[in-house]
Amino acid sequence: MYRRIRELREDHDLTQVYLAKLLNVNQRTYSRYETGEHEISLASLTKIADFYNVSIDFLLDRTDIREPYPKPKNRS
Repeated sequence: MYRRIRELREDHDLTQVYLAKLLNVNQRTYSRYETGEHEISLASLTKIADFYNVSIDFLLDRTDIREPYPKPKNRS
């Protein structure tokens, strides 16, 4: 389910250690995210999506569209 997280990391020539530090988890935990052995929290998934500037749906392989959804405009 999280193969795209690994693919994005590899495409950007980043290490698991780098992403683990970004998410404030150890490398082993991050490795388990990539293999699907450990469920990733919504907060961490959001950080990854923001870091790569992609949508969570893209990370979860629900769409092939990379672009994140537009942020809503303030309705004052």
